[in-house]
Amino acid sequence: MSFSMKTIPVQDAVGTILCQDITRIVPGQCKGPVFRKGHVVTEEDIPVLLDVGKEHLYVYQPEPGMVHEEDAAWRIARRVGGAHLAMKGPKEGRIDFVADCDGLLSVDEDLLFEFNSLGEMTLATLPGNMRVCQGQALGATRVTPLVVEEDLLVRMERAISRPILEVIPFASPLVGIVTTGSEVFAGRIQDGFGPVLRERFASLRCPVAGQRLSGDDADVIAQSILDFVAEGCGLVCVTGGMSVDPDDRTPQAIRQTGARVVCYGAPVYPGAMFMLAYLERGDKTIPILGLPGGVMYSKVSIFDLVVPRLLAGQILSARDVHRMGHGGFLTQLSSMPYSCQ
Repeated sequence: MSFSMKTIPVQDAVGTILCQDITRIVPGQCKGPVFRKGHVVTEEDIPVLLDVGKEHLYVYQPEPGMVHEEDAAWRIARRVGGAHLAMKGPKEGRIDFVADCDGLLSVDEDLLFEFNSLGEMTLATLPGNMRVCQGQALGATRVTPLVVEEDLLVRMERAISRPILEVIPFASPLVGIVTTGSEVFAGRIQDGFGPVLRERFASLRCPVAGQRLSGDDADVIAQSILDFVAEGCGLVCVTGGMSVDPDDRTPQAIRQTGARVVCYGAPVYPGAMFMLAYLERGDKTIPILGLPGGVMYSKVSIFDLVVPRLLAGQILSARDVHRMGHGGFLTQLSSMPYSCQ
């Protein structure tokens, strides 16, 4: 269906059918439709319409080549939305995207820019590569005018050849934890890293196979990593021992396993002394993480930027880690921005 618009005074609108939602805004209290599209205007509605600043209303008549905002929004939403998304609306011409499972939000930033450059259509999303939860709102789309040309939607459908946003469900690999430090190994202090990681992986629904205390011996640390891999762990975290002090042997031990080191150091605070490596075993690529002490003490850290992406199946490169500098200043945050956590 397509439309041609004309304007009529509110006083002459009795008996007509609204072709758009009429919004009422009460500062500090509410914003929402006072009348929905399709409502038949009555005499009693006239004062309400005037109170919300509507002295004129749009009415429309079908004409070839034009598409109403709600029909256009549905066409857009079905084109740009990918897997594991629910669509809600339209409300005031807008359709919202909602996660239908826990996972990682994936956003094609280049394609998003291309879409928004087409004109008269908008799509806004949360930042990509973010952990999201089932039921969480992730973005929305609408057209700017009440009607748009069919040709614009056709051009959009030709330009957008793949989804712009989708949710990637998390895998639940078995996790091994290797805890370094002679002070923990000797029992002089109680380990604080293990309980923190167990809690975080439990929230991600990843089972923990166990925790091994290895002291500061690089050979023992390396063997502990390899033992967890042999037991079927799909992710191994090595805690502590990540600084440049002589007694900190974790980076050396991770290299001794034969793992390919992607990075030692990341532009993320807390987490600057983070190490990421991959160990190849048959057809499996197993991430080995060297986690610095900041992960234990901070509510938000490099853990929150890296682990969700690994659980979504991403194989991170050094470039991926370097790009984390944008948004990597996490100091003093109590939760990830926008996230469901």
